[in-house]
Amino acid sequence: MSIFAIGDLHLSLGADKPMDVFLGWEGYVARLERNWRTMIGPQDTVILAGDTSWAMKLEETRTDFAFLQSLPGQKWLLKGNHDYWWTTARKMETFLAQQGFSSLHILHNNCCRVGDTALCGTRGWPFDDTQAQSAKIMAREAGRLRLSLEAGRGAAQILAFLHYPPVFGNTGARELTELLHAYGVQRCFYGHLHGKAIRYAVQGVRDGIAYKLISADGLDFCPYPVAP
Repeated sequence: MSIFAIGDLHLSLGADKPMDVFLGWEGYVARLERNWRTMIGPQDTVILAGDTSWAMKLEETRTDFAFLQSLPGQKWLLKGNHDYWWTTARKMETFLAQQGFSSLHILHNNCCRVGDTALCGTRGWPFDDTQAQSAKIMAREAGRLRLSLEAGRGAAQILAFLHYPPVFGNTGARELTELLHAYGVQRCFYGHLHGKAIRYAVQGVRDGIAYKLISADGLDFCPYPVAP
């Protein structure tokens, strides 16, 4: 049972918002599917780190989610800044069950356990936005990360997944990185960064935690093997 991760698929199979117009994204769905089927088997787990579908409403995700359902492995979705279809966990899980999307699950205030590894995460928030409203959202995201990490307590290894980068340049989201340290997280994966921003991503060990960018274009649309 292997674990993979990839973020920012930006699927629009049921909407008129193609990503192929952007440099490097040409034919990306076919490339993603080819790489996915080559690497991932039915027994594997894949974390989708936000911005999965351009759908505006939950019911509009059907075509995109049907595509994901057709791919091997169990997929766990966390929220990104463009996942406008996101609603409550109960509503999403009910929708997935009603549609027969049995391999899709929601990572929100909980964790996924694969063997003795706990997969935890939340959306996060831009830490360079100091407005009061954003401070409240960051505090809320920190609370959600704490809930997820707490659900993973006792596992031999806790891996963290975020949509927004928790670190960038020489600074970071203290509210989130302090939680990662408190719960003994040694590896953290994140998305959100695209194009030229990829070159500035923090990739490697900082303060004892190894960070890895997993946005789809940053991985050349090839799911990243997290474990074993």
